[in-house]
Amino acid sequence: MNPTILVTGGTGFIGSHTTVLLQEAGFQVLILDNLSNSDAQVTQAIATITGQSPQFIAGDIRDEALLTRIFAENNIQAVVHFAGLKAVGESVAEPLLYYDNNIHGTNTLLRAMKKAAVKTLLFSSSATVYGEPQALPLTERHPLSSTNPYGHSKLVIEQMLGYVFQSDPQWRICNLRYFNPVGAHPSGLIGESPRGIPNNLMPYIMQVAAGQRPKLQVFGDDYPTPDGTGVRDYIHVMDLAAGHLAALQRLLNPTAQTSVQTPGELLNVNLGTGRGYSVLEMIAAAEKATGRPIPYDICPRRPGDVASCWASTDYATHVLNWRAERGLEQMCADAWRYTQKQQG
Repeated sequence: MNPTILVTGGTGFIGSHTTVLLQEAGFQVLILDNLSNSDAQVTQAIATITGQSPQFIAGDIRDEALLTRIFAENNIQAVVHFAGLKAVGESVAEPLLYYDNNIHGTNTLLRAMKKAAVKTLLFSSSATVYGEPQALPLTERHPLSSTNPYGHSKLVIEQMLGYVFQSDPQWRICNLRYFNPVGAHPSGLIGESPRGIPNNLMPYIMQVAAGQRPKLQVFGDDYPTPDGTGVRDYIHVMDLAAGHLAALQRLLNPTAQTSVQTPGELLNVNLGTGRGYSVLEMIAAAEKATGRPIPYDICPRRPGDVASCWASTDYATHVLNWRAERGLEQMCADAWRYTQKQQG
């Protein structure tokens, strides 16, 4: 059997783009996804882009019997773990759902990996593990905390992984702390397609530009930022996917930095651009890219949101030889291309 990368949540926004780059780099990919916020047809788009269809299994990471069978029947070399719920607002309203899906699901996955002696894991974490930023830009040494159940679930998982590594230093683990993924594949065949009302800014903006929604809601204009709206580090999803490929290659090819006594590795790495854009700056950039007005209403702040958040990317450059290459103009243009294709 050929070595295979198991990608949980691989039909989702970031998972699908990463699968494309993994396949283009020569990896065999098996996607496990419960399709709670994605569509199995994404695998067809991946096949069109790469010329190869990933293996796909519809299932849940909380299904231990299924995971046991997957590891028994496939030569899994490593796991890239995206499967998880990811909306801050929803997590505040439904915290138990997030603890069950994200934490219990990851625990079940780790048990199956341990049983199968597969000890290489790339985890989809988040900048929310930094809580309220005490200093900017955020480095990987910033104290960890959480301001909402979603962020707390990511923080608990990172702590779990730390203890797993401490108990068995043979594990090779990388926690990739994302900032704000946006954009789409340049083909326009895959992108961000949330079900229902989007929880993230870019897809909501694009739906307003496309006439699918009347206006955008801007949550808060009284933050201590230049224009009063929240500032975030938006990163193109293709740059983010490239960061995953670089991290996986690092885990699968140990460097001289790994000691002989401890063949494993535990890395925490930010993936961002190193600069922030406000909500109003994003609206202006989207209006320019789409050639359409983006009307909006100012609404009260959302619980759990922070004023500003952007990354220091020096460590990613050092350990992964990676940096983001695409700017805001391309993020908006690619997202708009995908939105237009979705409209037919």
